[in-house]
Amino acid sequence: MEFRQVEYFLAVVENDGINGAATALGVAQPTVSQSLRSLERELGVHLFHRIGRGMVLTAAGRSLIGPSRQILRDVSAVGELLAASPGEVTGRLDLMVFPALATGPIVDLVAGFRRSYPKTTVRFAELRNEESSETVIRDGHCEFVVAHLPLEDRGHGLEVIELGEQEYWLVYPPGTDLPPGPLPFSAMPDIPMVFVPRGGGSLSLEFDHAMRRAGVRPPLAALVDHREARLPMVLAGLGGSFVERSLAESVRDVAVVRPCDPTFSRPFGLAFDPTSLSTAGQAFVDLVRAANPAGP
Repeated sequence: MEFRQVEYFLAVVENDGINGAATALGVAQPTVSQSLRSLERELGVHLFHRIGRGMVLTAAGRSLIGPSRQILRDVSAVGELLAASPGEVTGRLDLMVFPALATGPIVDLVAGFRRSYPKTTVRFAELRNEESSETVIRDGHCEFVVAHLPLEDRGHGLEVIELGEQEYWLVYPPGTDLPPGPLPFSAMPDIPMVFVPRGGGSLSLEFDHAMRRAGVRPPLAALVDHREARLPMVLAGLGGSFVERSLAESVRDVAVVRPCDPTFSRPFGLAFDPTSLSTAGQAFVDLVRAANPAGP
């Protein structure tokens, strides 16, 4: 296996096919295609299903993504370390962040990191499922995960630095008749709701449990895998939903927005394996700890 083959494989994954990979890499499409087929012959497996002009990862292909990213990080770190001045921090900071947490503290920390270490780069990818936090770190998909706490399966050597708490509010379509002030779960109106499926994160389970304890069971309007679709659906009149406070406050002039009573919030934090940090990763941990002196 050659480094170039690994690079081309990841480019195909990240750019949705050979055409996009060739454009991103600045090479001809046949070059990418030949490299990919050579890698498949060498490994003795198909990495993609070819469906018409499309390409879908096989199970073997999915299992190769994490190790491939780790190879690229390691090779990049070695090259940048040799080119850097003594004591200079280079390399790439590799994070996967749960979408609901991709604003606020983590963005401020990344911005501060780049100001302190301008020769580094940052990969800020999406973590679709918080239950996979430990797995994506172990399998090499990233160095850091930002997710709600507590993490599933923590206890395999991962460290966690708590970054803060995120509060969730109720948002209803324009014109919904609600009393002023925080809304108890028991007083939720019998209006259809827009929810994320239970598998989309442990928060959906907590909302469900909170409503059951309050003795309410509003009808379901829609289950949406894409969390970003909740607010547009609420504004379109499809139903109510629970959303992050910052999102709720951003639409309070057009939607009916209420805090929950009692307050519904979840801590969130940064998880990583301290035994396998890159130079850039260790510098980021030091910066985070300095900004969160009360954290573990």
